[in-house]
Amino acid sequence: MTKSGRHFRYSVFWNCGLILTGTFIQAIGFKALGEPQGFVPGGLFGVATLIHYTTDTLNSGFYYLLLNIPMFVLGYIYLTRRFLSYSFLAMLSLSLFFMLVDFRIHLDNQLYAAVSFGVIIGAGAGMVLRSLGSNGGMDVAAIILNQKFNIGIGKFFFFFNAVLFSCSFAFLDNDLVIASMIAMFITANTVDYCLALFSQRKLALIISEQPEKIADQVMQHLKIGATFLPGMGAYHRQKRTVLMVVINNIQLKRLEEIVFTHDPHAMFIVENTFSVLGSTFSRRKIY
Repeated sequence: MTKSGRHFRYSVFWNCGLILTGTFIQAIGFKALGEPQGFVPGGLFGVATLIHYTTDTLNSGFYYLLLNIPMFVLGYIYLTRRFLSYSFLAMLSLSLFFMLVDFRIHLDNQLYAAVSFGVIIGAGAGMVLRSLGSNGGMDVAAIILNQKFNIGIGKFFFFFNAVLFSCSFAFLDNDLVIASMIAMFITANTVDYCLALFSQRKLALIISEQPEKIADQVMQHLKIGATFLPGMGAYHRQKRTVLMVVINNIQLKRLEEIVFTHDPHAMFIVENTFSVLGSTFSRRKIY
């Protein structure tokens, strides 16, 4: 990635664009599909939805706005202003978009609706999490608990949603709650896919008799860096140089061609990585 490209990804314009687009997609899922079906989302919006279903007053977007007030008070104390500002934009835009969306997605099959709901919400949430902020709500509480008490974010959401859906069984139809849980499982996987779609890289380890020549070709033709690692063969106890290259999926085949053009007997090992931070790659998100 070029230097200008990296700066653009950390610009206010890019991050606000991701947040507004992602929250608009989520609002469509919540209002046009989730609410007509009676689904209960996970997280703080799920609490707001459950309150709306049981009291039949105001709407979920307004309750979500109110429930976020104590979250952002805590966030103001413990989290960075940049992260909190972007998260506040996400919370506010989700609430407003939810109030403005005024159409329905008609699906008669509850399972189809749950799958579609999960994909839409997951895609929108994943876009927001690609920014330097979060979706607000319980994301803020989860990060604070993780930093202060080392409580895993995933574990926190698991137990919070477990309590939420347990309470939902007391007020809603069992089939509806089960469908909501299916939707949330799909949401979680869709979010993971969206995050990995742009962050995932391939880690290539190359054992060859020509590591210097391969490294030169990689830097010259692929315009990426490489690292030499010291190694030793277990059988002959002969010292070797292992070449490590972090690369994206598109360039992987070109790397393979460079390696075996210079050394047909090379060993080419490729591993998936979920995220690569630092150097010329993405910078970590600071909470």
